[in-house]
Amino acid sequence: MLNTNNMIGNKIAEARKKINISQAELAQRLFISSQAVGKWERGESMPDITTFNRLAEILGVDLNYFSESFQSKTTEVAPVELLVKRSAELPSGKQEKKLSWDMSNGNWVDADFSGLKNLHEKFGSSNMQRCKFIGSELSGLLLKSNNVDSCDFSGSDISSSHIQNSSLVNNIFKNSSLREAEFSGSHIKGCDFSDADFTGAVFKSCAFEKNTVANAVWNRTSFIGTAIADMVFDGTLEDCYFENSAFTRVTFQHATLINTFFKCNTFFKKKSLKGLRFIDCQADRLTYEFLKSGKADLTGITLLTA
Repeated sequence: MLNTNNMIGNKIAEARKKINISQAELAQRLFISSQAVGKWERGESMPDITTFNRLAEILGVDLNYFSESFQSKTTEVAPVELLVKRSAELPSGKQEKKLSWDMSNGNWVDADFSGLKNLHEKFGSSNMQRCKFIGSELSGLLLKSNNVDSCDFSGSDISSSHIQNSSLVNNIFKNSSLREAEFSGSHIKGCDFSDADFTGAVFKSCAFEKNTVANAVWNRTSFIGTAIADMVFDGTLEDCYFENSAFTRVTFQHATLINTFFKCNTFFKKKSLKGLRFIDCQADRLTYEFLKSGKADLTGITLLTA
């Protein structure tokens, strides 16, 4: 007679083979090693309860499937598009239940989630590649330990969101609202933020590199302990804050800087603000003095007249 570990291991292997994925593919979706999946299927160990929930979602089975008395069968998981459609088809006069998706710990590739709503804190530890979130309502979103690559968030509301310890590479955020958003410990590279609104946004201990920010709105935006490289800023920056950040090949072009703070700590003292270049820019007296104190090259800046 099989013990519990062996019984569960056999069920995992059976369901995995039924949806035609390898141990390595299953492990990738669970963010664990393929060796761990192998141990489950051989009955040498067993998933914890949190992993069981995610495992059931991936394999398309009910949690009861893993119990000894359950007859082996899988259940289809309705696609997001179908569930949204069903919600929209509720009879008139009947109160519509507000949907709240939990897309955490997912592996989302080449999916179109345009118009998505109500995620909030339920999108952490996910891998997203080449997905569309065009025109989505994602305010208050929590992205924690996510890998987001080549996705399109054009025209989305991502205001008051928290992006923590995540990798954002080659994504599109054109015309998006990032008002009061907070980025911390994240790597943001090669993204298109054209016409995005960064009012009140905060970047802490981030890498912000090779991003396009043409016509972006910079008002009360803070960069703290952030490495900024290969960037061109234009337009008006007002009440912005650059503290203890490193600048490498950063250009302000046709920009107006008003009441904008620049400060380098001892760690970046050798570089100071020498990684900055100004082309056809204007600055008020206060901003000019901050830049001067940091030994920035002020060529290309003219003082605004009162």
